[in-house]
Amino acid sequence: MSFSSRNNSSSNQRRKDNSVQKQSRKGSQKGYHHRTHSKYRSRARSLPPENRKVILFNKPYDTLSQFTDDDQRRTLADFIPVKDVYAAGRLDRDSEGLMVLTNDGILQARLTQPRSKSPKTYWVQVEGVPEEKDLDKLRQGVILKDGPTLPAQVDMIPEPAIWERHPPVRYRAAIPTTWLAVTIIEGRNRQVRRMTAHIGFPTLRLIRFSMGTMSLDGLQPGEWKEISL
Repeated sequence: MSFSSRNNSSSNQRRKDNSVQKQSRKGSQKGYHHRTHSKYRSRARSLPPENRKVILFNKPYDTLSQFTDDDQRRTLADFIPVKDVYAAGRLDRDSEGLMVLTNDGILQARLTQPRSKSPKTYWVQVEGVPEEKDLDKLRQGVILKDGPTLPAQVDMIPEPAIWERHPPVRYRAAIPTTWLAVTIIEGRNRQVRRMTAHIGFPTLRLIRFSMGTMSLDGLQPGEWKEISL
């Protein structure tokens, strides 16, 4: 065999080896995506009622909406011993009120995705006294940095009979405050706080009262209960 023939043979072999490696990588990547999507689909399965867990929890102020934290801050694990449930929507660390935790991915999606139009109602204490023309802006939708909001239902309400917050909200005698009931079907990061700031009335305290048909229903901060759906 000539040198030229040996060289061509080696080149052909390298091309075959490269082809096999590429196919192997593609197969590996395909397997990775399949496992990832399969895991997602399994999380999104609807469960029969006898296997479904639904937890209602009144999240206290200064508590993270997760079960673990590297910085040793207070989390859901400090209150809820139930395993294999996940939060349907989060609440900021400085917000309070209703969280729904479940092992049912379909219920989780229904409560959090805007296309489900599942309402979430917040009791919001704002600094100052807005007029109806101010609230109309929220009812029509305002434009935030991440885009326009959907129209919200907004009403002034008397101060609700609720627990004291620790630490308390800052108090300035010269500036009155107002309580609002704000209902939205979205769930963007700090959305309600950004909405009230946009119209000139910063949020001092925010409590989620209800999600869909579920509400706090007398739960005190740190208390939870399991319900059947």
